[in-house]
Amino acid sequence: MEKSLKLTAELVPSTCWYVNVRSNVPVKIWDIIRKKCYSLANYKCEICGDTGKNQGVRHDVECHEIWEYDDKKHTQTLKGLISLCPQCHQVKHSGLAGIKGKTHEVIKQLIKVNEMTNSEASEYLTKCFEIYHERSEYQWTLDISLIEEYIKY
Repeated sequence: MEKSLKLTAELVPSTCWYVNVRSNVPVKIWDIIRKKCYSLANYKCEICGDTGKNQGVRHDVECHEIWEYDDKKHTQTLKGLISLCPQCHQVKHSGLAGIKGKTHEVIKQLIKVNEMTNSEASEYLTKCFEIYHERSEYQWTLDISLIEEYIKY
């Protein structure tokens, strides 16, 4: 599949689980960061335009951290924050969705947002998991310096 995807899975290597912006700033600061993210997006998903309330959830959006991985230096660098509806956010964390038995929901959202076929969505996820397994072999250095630009303490 060569076409550009609007919605992608971003599987965090297992060696980086629970090591993120949220775990590296005080709760009060995380609340400021995520609420700013929601506000900048007008409380709508920046990928599909939907809201969690339309999806039967109590909140509209969730703040997702966008990471870039340097596979040579093993550095995980924060590149941005994005407001996502719960369904698009679940795609970003497809591994966790799979553990919860919700892979079918991930496939459904990939098909809907990216206009993929079921086989294209499944093939795409398989490739994402291959990258995830390869990256999970390494310890990563976390770079969240972008937060300093995003919010002034």
